[in-house]
Amino acid sequence: MIGVSICTAALVVVLSVFNGLEGLLFSLYSTFDPEIKVEAATGKTFVYNDALKQKISAIQGVDIITDVIEDYAYVKYKDADKVITLKGVNENFLKQERINDNIVEGELKLKKSEVNYAIVGRGIQYALSFSTKEDFHALQLFYIKNPKAGSVDPSKLYSKQNILPGSVFAIEQHYDDNYIIVPVEFASTLLNYGKKRTSLEIKTSSGNSIKDVIGDLKEILGKNFLVQDRHQQQADLYKLLNLEKLFVFLVFSFILAVGSINIFFSLSMLALDKKKDVAVLYAMGASDITVKGIFLSEGAIISIGGAILGSILGASICLIQQKYGLIGMGTQSTVISSYPIQMQLSDFVYTALSITAITFAASYRPAVIATRYNKANLL
Repeated sequence: MIGVSICTAALVVVLSVFNGLEGLLFSLYSTFDPEIKVEAATGKTFVYNDALKQKISAIQGVDIITDVIEDYAYVKYKDADKVITLKGVNENFLKQERINDNIVEGELKLKKSEVNYAIVGRGIQYALSFSTKEDFHALQLFYIKNPKAGSVDPSKLYSKQNILPGSVFAIEQHYDDNYIIVPVEFASTLLNYGKKRTSLEIKTSSGNSIKDVIGDLKEILGKNFLVQDRHQQQADLYKLLNLEKLFVFLVFSFILAVGSINIFFSLSMLALDKKKDVAVLYAMGASDITVKGIFLSEGAIISIGGAILGSILGASICLIQQKYGLIGMGTQSTVISSYPIQMQLSDFVYTALSITAITFAASYRPAVIATRYNKANLL
């Protein structure tokens, strides 16, 4: 029973850690990712005009529509340079208040007194070594054009725009190391996009279901657009995390299956040791079903008892980790200092069912062996 309890507790703890990591990732990505994202189903861009804006605005539950231009660019500051992802957004991006709590330096703004400002990831700030308090040097942004045949003027091979860094955000390494957010007009001029956009980011009004709004958007926009919620925007990441969780569950189940061999041999030896007692039971009128039931009950006590004790032990460990954070992440640069824990009832149920099934299977063969020791075989 001790082995079953330990395996149960270990499986509960590991699955709860995966749940915690998934919740942590969702909270981090939901800061940067919009509630609803609309992209072209085919191709990279689409034309965003007043007619399309009015169609989307008329949908009940749509509160803020932010048109976005996103593409790779090259940034230079003094002697430092870096390839980044340039994200152009209009002014109402700030009204969504997604990154307000993640500004670590400067003032959150995109434009002030007709001057454009950039919101820069902290990783890019480290790479370029700039300060938002210095107004003498601007960020130089470059974008490679499609050169015409026979062109020999280097200046015609790229477009260039300067912008001042207004603030710095720190969310997650992928975003911090790659993204610079600028006004959409600035990005359109630099990238020569015109009225083309790469996506629309939509915030729903409170009290409205995101699922219902997505359904209405799909109905109105048709097959030419792809409408995604936050989970769908990071579908590959969540699939990978769930796949890892599944493999961990299977590995621990396999370990328990190997460990259940001890249960098999223990019950088999018990059947051998109690063969005379089994014969007495047969002499008293017991049937094969009764004898099997006795040994299966022994296996059930081991499996169910082990599952219950293991679940209590695992839940206790999870609660201690949640409150005190005894097990740390091991590095100083992580978002949180200790492993996140999030318990789910389904994990306890699936763990208990799998352990009960494995232990019951290990108990069945000894129960069959015990039925051989009837009075006829002993004579």
